[in-house]
Amino acid sequence: MAQSMNNNHPQGGERKNVASRSHIWPPHVIHDIQTKAELGRYQIRGFSTFFKIPTLDQLVFLPAALTRLPLEGYRESCDTKTILGGHKPDLVARPMELDIPIYIASMSFGALSRNAKIALGRGATMVGTCTSTGEGGMLEDERIASKKLIYQMTPSRYQLDLEHLRMADAIEIAVGQGAKPGTGGVLLGMKVIDKVVEMRQLPKGIDQRSSVRHPDFLGADDMQIKIEELRDATGYQVPIFCKMPACRVAQDVKIAAKSGVDVIVIDGMEGATGASPEFLLDHTGIPTLAAIPAARRALEEIGMYGKVSLVVSGGIKSGVDVAKALALGADAVAIGTASMIALGCNAPIYLEDYAALGAAPGACYHCHTGLCPVGVATQDEKLQERLDPDAGAQRLANYLRAMTMELTMIAKACGKSSVHGLEPEDLRALTLEASAMTGVPLAGVDKVVAPW
Repeated sequence: MAQSMNNNHPQGGERKNVASRSHIWPPHVIHDIQTKAELGRYQIRGFSTFFKIPTLDQLVFLPAALTRLPLEGYRESCDTKTILGGHKPDLVARPMELDIPIYIASMSFGALSRNAKIALGRGATMVGTCTSTGEGGMLEDERIASKKLIYQMTPSRYQLDLEHLRMADAIEIAVGQGAKPGTGGVLLGMKVIDKVVEMRQLPKGIDQRSSVRHPDFLGADDMQIKIEELRDATGYQVPIFCKMPACRVAQDVKIAAKSGVDVIVIDGMEGATGASPEFLLDHTGIPTLAAIPAARRALEEIGMYGKVSLVVSGGIKSGVDVAKALALGADAVAIGTASMIALGCNAPIYLEDYAALGAAPGACYHCHTGLCPVGVATQDEKLQERLDPDAGAQRLANYLRAMTMELTMIAKACGKSSVHGLEPEDLRALTLEASAMTGVPLAGVDKVVAPW
């Protein structure tokens, strides 16, 4: 009888493989513990969270029927022009004017290859939008490739050059990112090549962890002074962006807006990275779905909605996602991972190289290794030659055009002659979570689960 109890589940089922069915100790958790026990440290990887979290997919649109008139798909136009930082003409002579409300998020040379940065710049230029330098300074080739370029200033202040600031079309003060909020950037030694060493003043081949806080401002008052310094340094020509992770969104947005920035960029926890401690990807920040309405409400509460531009990033993958972000209150979106995939990230080629990484096309997240099989996230000269900048630029341009077509089709179906006319009333939530997070009524009952 005792032997029978040992071999069988108390309720009669066999006990074999019980651990593999545990929700607390699934195989990936066991593997993580064993890896930490072997290495004595946490794991680092690229890409974004692997957790299943609420996303924009839990919202749907209500296109026009009898209560509204839809626009004809080919006979009537839908405006996509987007102006960021255009609310203070006395402080910003040249706001960022884009043909579409989608631009390329800040990704550094170092995390990405030279060819990838060139391709992103050329592709964005082809459709009338902009790119961002990301951490690490301005790559000359990227400036040439990008008609419009945002210069990102991070706490590390790598290659902070006055002439480069003046060459930019906007300045972005980065205080964090959605993939690893509250921590600095990570660049492993295999990517710290001679050019990166020159730009960042780092020891070659040594892992780099960026500073967490800006050295010359700690709070709102200091930040306001820094913004004025940047305006003076750039001749009051370009807008000042502030990029922050989606954490304490309401408070952070209010501080940034009152400090005088022209554009606020909120990066949701779906935001990806070239390298991050894995636990930060899965356990910090809040989803983009929840961050957008929180940021909008914060700006409304201080009377600055419509006076400070709002950009969101983190997990934006399609024109439908863009439409939902705009309807919730954003003026534009920034895409990072999606643009890399458009260049060829995770493409089904060079299969042996994927296998050597322990990965496969469509499931590769080894950006941190510097061994990207398709030449996007690497500094290896032979690997990055696999990415043709011109071909990559064309793929990116095609993707951005397709996203814009999806966006305008949604807007026209909702009876909007401008994509910026989309509004929360055009949306319904499919889940209680989505309704509670966004304030959008639940489909079918038209009631908000948690009214604000």
